[in-house]
Amino acid sequence: MAARRELDADELARVMGAFTRASIRLPSAEKHTFTTLSVLHTLLHRGPMRMTALKVTEQITQPAITQLVGRLERDGLVERRPDPGDGRAVLVQVTAAGARIVQSRHQERVRRITQLAEALSPAERRAISAALPALERLAVLMDVDLPAANHAEVEGHS
Repeated sequence: MAARRELDADELARVMGAFTRASIRLPSAEKHTFTTLSVLHTLLHRGPMRMTALKVTEQITQPAITQLVGRLERDGLVERRPDPGDGRAVLVQVTAAGARIVQSRHQERVRRITQLAEALSPAERRAISAALPALERLAVLMDVDLPAANHAEVEGHS
């Protein structure tokens, strides 16, 4: 008898991809691109960042992050300020208006997921609830690993 695998990583990756795509496509009162929402979320949860760190985290090019941050700054969603640790560098931080967009998007997702979860059986809802701590831990591990993986790609070591 073959050993039972504790985790089917291929199946998990497939489901995570489907869930991510569906989550991105949820209707929103705020009409912003995924990249815009991701940058605002990153800045809200990680705090002010240099442009170079933000481009690596968001996996976009330097010209793209420069253009995006410029647009977000014009829209009042982020602001630039001097880096207290290096007067030559600039930090980008989310404004209160940018934070409200992230929070609004989260509240919309909560409402929609609550509605959709009504179609699940009680056992399915309990199974999802039971899996949440492990999924959260996996998300943290993926997020921690991301800068190292991106750095290797930038350095040509991928």
